[in-house]
Amino acid sequence: MRRPIEIAEYNPRWPLYYEEDKAEILRVIGDKVQAIEHVGSTAVPGLGAKPIIDIMVAIGHLSEAQACIKPLRSIDYQYVPKYEEFIPERRYFHGGPPERHRHLHMVERTSDFWTRHLLFRDYLRAHPEVARQYQELKEELAAEHGSDMEGYTDAKTSFIESAVAKARMEDGRRGRQGDCLHGH
Repeated sequence: MRRPIEIAEYNPRWPLYYEEDKAEILRVIGDKVQAIEHVGSTAVPGLGAKPIIDIMVAIGHLSEAQACIKPLRSIDYQYVPKYEEFIPERRYFHGGPPERHRHLHMVERTSDFWTRHLLFRDYLRAHPEVARQYQELKEELAAEHGSDMEGYTDAKTSFIESAVAKARMEDGRRGRQGDCLHGH
């Protein structure tokens, strides 16, 4: 049986964990990385979250992901190809112990996946009241869905889509590029 969904209080160490993981990722696949970002709820100061560090890595083309599998395995990231069926524009890796679990989402820098995740994160950072509403929603849904992660995730979709639409209107830009690396 799966563990119940846990929404932990914000941990100020989450950004530090991201920075440590970012350095390790760049050490092993830096030549393939165009940009790297801390995304998800752990990237929003003050926001409670599932205690999982979400890292989004931009590469030029998804075909480059294959060459990253073995180097990422050396730093405890396991490639999970089955999720490509649901999100074909992403290559997914996970790793780490429960107290330091992390997800790595490898996508093309020009993808809508990249843009949506940055828009949502930045919108929550800029609108603390929306972040608070999101946390309340996540807590309610975690209690309602127990260990049903798919149901929990699906139930958040309309809130996320609404926030991304508002962010696009405010932002006026369709494609954010994130923190560039290697002069790109």
